[in-house]
Amino acid sequence: MTQSNFFKDLKVIELSSVLAGPLVGTFFAEMGAKVLKIENSLTHGDVTRTWKAKNELETSEYSSYYASANYGKKVVFANLMDEETLRNFYDSIKNTDVLILNFKYGDAEKFNVDYETLKKINPKLIYGCISGFGEESERVAYDAILQAETGFMSMNGATDAASTKMPVALIDVLASHQLKEGILVALLKRQSSGKGSKVHVSLYDSAIASLVNQASNWLMNGNIAQKLGSAHPNIAPYGDVFTTLDNKEILFAIGSDKHFEILCDILEISDINKNDKFVTNQHRVSNRKELLEILQLAIKSWKRDDLYFELIHKKIPVGIINNMQEVFEQENAQKLLLRETVNGVESIRPKTAVFTIED
Repeated sequence: MTQSNFFKDLKVIELSSVLAGPLVGTFFAEMGAKVLKIENSLTHGDVTRTWKAKNELETSEYSSYYASANYGKKVVFANLMDEETLRNFYDSIKNTDVLILNFKYGDAEKFNVDYETLKKINPKLIYGCISGFGEESERVAYDAILQAETGFMSMNGATDAASTKMPVALIDVLASHQLKEGILVALLKRQSSGKGSKVHVSLYDSAIASLVNQASNWLMNGNIAQKLGSAHPNIAPYGDVFTTLDNKEILFAIGSDKHFEILCDILEISDINKNDKFVTNQHRVSNRKELLEILQLAIKSWKRDDLYFELIHKKIPVGIINNMQEVFEQENAQKLLLRETVNGVESIRPKTAVFTIED
């Protein structure tokens, strides 16, 4: 069975908008499920239809942002406050496997699509819902608010610069993975029990769970994450950006003392590898500023591509800074793209499901 028809018998209804919920619907669509996205006709549908960049056509019915999270779905506009429309929706629920929604506090009950109502219609239904700060919170939540309040912005950005939001809606993406995982577990549970489940994920919980080492740095050692640009609080040099002879950028991810030794040999600065200030990773973290100055001086004598390929040849983790054009000029990135034509307009997006499954 190929990935694209793994869930070919699964029926999904999506009542969600913006990013987290729609990404879950897109995942199931990519895996072959029949996904019906119902957009609110009273509000002209998913608000991201209007989130257009300055060079997008004003007359287009949807934005590239909308296209990024709504691949492979059948889309209809409806008003669930209309009695006949709601009856038709209930009829559809009888044969639906998964419902995805991210309504504001109280709206599921307002529209009569809460779990208690729908599980009476279909006891096997998997009801997947997303909230901002938990089901009992009335706060309106967007990704930027969560990045601010869960610590992400406080540690993101250059040293002494303003706190910085990630340039993608990271918390939405993380929450979408959490909900997807919960729904998959609920589907497994249903196989043995024959019963449906309610799966709830909050943006807040997803964000806190994703703090990983930065959380433990505080919880175990009392270390509050500081803005370090792209540097790593526990490893050096890791993520630090250097400029080469031809004024191009390069970075390393030196995760072991052996990697550091080889890097120093290539840069012809082997002596510093014997210096007590740099001999172990913990020492390198403590003396990061001095270390980076030494490395930058050595790197400035290399052209970027020459250094890049030499490091790759010696199996040293190294990366070059690509913009979006450079990323998607690469053959490997092109292989991950999905294209879809809707009403004569082609939408292009990277896949959501990029894993492989083999027998």
